[in-house]
Amino acid sequence: MIVSAEVDGMVTGAQSLKEKRAVLRRIQSRVQNEFNVSISEIGFQNVWQRTRLGIVNVSHDYTKAEQTIQKVLHFIDSFPEFERTDTVVERL
Repeated sequence: MIVSAEVDGMVTGAQSLKEKRAVLRRIQSRVQNEFNVSISEIGFQNVWQRTRLGIVNVSHDYTKAEQTIQKVLHFIDSFPEFERTDTVVERL
């Protein structure tokens, strides 16, 4: 069972692509280490404050996969320099 999320967000305070990518690298590595999911920037790579992250979780149970995705989203919200603006969660 596969559950994915597309997360649009703003990296507040980023004044360059370098600063944005530093924030995203930190978020991505912490999410991967904490939740064992795949996460990558999938949109707006050349825009210095806006981003789209793709998150995917594979599990034997849809409920478990959705719970993990929700925990990841809550964890991402704990980063003060990242503001989530839109999220789409899908079962595949």
